[in-house]
Amino acid sequence: MEYVQERIATLHEFGEAGTAEGARSSAADAVAETAVVVPMAGRELESPAAARVLDELERLEPAPAAVFVPVRAEPNRIGPFREWLASFSLPIRLLWCNAPGVETLFAEAGLDGGFGKGRDVWLALGPAAEVGDAVVVHDADARSYEAEHVRRLLAPLQLEFDFAKGYYARVEDGRLYGRLFRLFYAPLVRALADAHDAPILDYLGAFRYALAGEFAATASLARRLRAPRAWGLEVGTLGDAFGVAGFDGSAQVDLGRHVHDHRAVAGDAGLEGMSREVAATLLGVLEDHGVEPAYGSLSERYRAAGEELIAQYRADAAFNGLDYEPAAERDQLARYAESIAPPGADARLPRWTEAPFAPADVLAAARPYRSH
Repeated sequence: MEYVQERIATLHEFGEAGTAEGARSSAADAVAETAVVVPMAGRELESPAAARVLDELERLEPAPAAVFVPVRAEPNRIGPFREWLASFSLPIRLLWCNAPGVETLFAEAGLDGGFGKGRDVWLALGPAAEVGDAVVVHDADARSYEAEHVRRLLAPLQLEFDFAKGYYARVEDGRLYGRLFRLFYAPLVRALADAHDAPILDYLGAFRYALAGEFAATASLARRLRAPRAWGLEVGTLGDAFGVAGFDGSAQVDLGRHVHDHRAVAGDAGLEGMSREVAATLLGVLEDHGVEPAYGSLSERYRAAGEELIAQYRADAAFNGLDYEPAAERDQLARYAESIAPPGADARLPRWTEAPFAPADVLAAARPYRSH
């Protein structure tokens, strides 16, 4: 256990001494004025992890103002999804993210392009910010999820922060996980920070688990997020949070230990593919804030920083009696290094404060038809 503070406020779990009753009560009261966003993919229909998340949300007292569930699913799956979600005693609002009406809405607004988790969450952020004073976003694949996480994420907002991100340990089955963060994001940010004295890099490096999907934001800040369309969502959120909230308005909260579903490393659907999205978003955020990376040497410097971290992870794993395979970790470094390249054209979705349509338009377009 430790109590180290970063450049942003870091709220620890100190066991019985932590989370004073007043702060806990204040955060609980705020739940009623909060909209929760839980993005899902078609494969999460009735999955144990997603079911646990919704079961836990049912335990919140008072209940959230709304629970938005943006879902990408085939037409023959959206009906069963709607019926399954209706079985929970929650104020759920299902958004069918690839509904024909949504595709038409985007096409007419000139927002055609890629899709993925970021686009799904963005679709829900506008309506969520209309319903609640605050918005909490979290993934649906944490098999260790607890309703207390919502209150913990809201606690910093009750202390007058505008943005709060969760962090947690990814240790299970005797191994270190969180591989994309440990072996790609962390060494890349370290390599960049060694070469550039820039506040944005200090900010990005201050988050203990920058790729966590769990965060809370005031409704005002949520309306000002420009979401990348796919897996760069978490990094893009940090880039905008830096611009809006900065160091003084941001916090991170200890959510304990999470047990998540795991992805393969190789391939477009694995961590290798995700690393390309994360790299493009991260490097685009830096360029937005005036950092000009030396791309010609960045991959080499990233791999050197990664080797330093692998030595540290190996020592930490040995100290804790965990299995650790340095060769496999180095293989990931090599794969991820191929993702480092100048970002392409900015394809982020606009801030909701500048969106070409209203949240009500999304709710209408994303409503599943009864015939499906």
